[in-house]
Amino acid sequence: MADDASPRIFTHERFEIRPRDGSPPIRGDVRWLADTQPRTAVVIAHGFKGFRTWGFFPPLARAIAAQGHAAVLFDFSHNGLGRDGVDFSALDLFERSTHSRNVDEIHAVIDALEDGKLLKRPPSAIGLLGHSRGGGEAVIAASEDTRVEALVTWAAIADIPSRWTPEQIATWERGESVHIANARTGQQMPVGAAYWQDVQANRERLDIAAAAERLEIPWLIVHGENDDSVPADDARALFDAAGSTTEMVLLEETGHTFGAAHPYEGPTTALQAAAEATLEWFETHLAPAPAGAYMNR
Repeated sequence: MADDASPRIFTHERFEIRPRDGSPPIRGDVRWLADTQPRTAVVIAHGFKGFRTWGFFPPLARAIAAQGHAAVLFDFSHNGLGRDGVDFSALDLFERSTHSRNVDEIHAVIDALEDGKLLKRPPSAIGLLGHSRGGGEAVIAASEDTRVEALVTWAAIADIPSRWTPEQIATWERGESVHIANARTGQQMPVGAAYWQDVQANRERLDIAAAAERLEIPWLIVHGENDDSVPADDARALFDAAGSTTEMVLLEETGHTFGAAHPYEGPTTALQAAAEATLEWFETHLAPAPAGAYMNR
């Protein structure tokens, strides 16, 4: 993530994937080193109240692309962003977001890669990286999709039902929406009753710990010891559930975003450590790649 003395030039293309149910499109970006044909790809999934241009995601994608992979960043179709991709002006969509839809959309992005819609040729190997809620969903998606050959999760949730209070659950069971404060924007973001209905209707599929037990691919768990949003105990629970192909990195004195904020102001020591471990993991478990990957400002 340190600045490179000789900055790379990237090809950067945007894409839209239209869900089969007629929902709003999944919008994203693909980056790779210019004048190259990447043989491997890494799909990156954001978390709750996240979006693909938040903070560290674009520089992380550049770092992954500099390593020789295609880096695929996308917005979940119901993350609440409007067409500008900046403001949460579509809270009606956010209200209807569900875990099952997000997992399906991770599969849809992988489908688009495999079908040659995002790159000139399908990648020979695909990695998956998810942050926070997107990390838990990435665990589920990887357990369902044999095309994922390496997984990294940052600050991933280990369980869904336990994240909500009895009062919030009672609100959903009355058919009402729960409102969650967005500290950055000051908005009260609605989570509709359909969210909880999805959790109840798909308990087996959305059991993250059970999905972790099924995983046999190389998986790196990265978490901050001082994470107030998703406690480090979630990382320990995932690691305990996972098999022998999993490793865990706990970073001291850092939290949910490893000290990074939005707008991005450059890498912190903790974010640098998280990125370096991630780059090494994908370099080792996807394919040999050129050295010198970096994460610029």
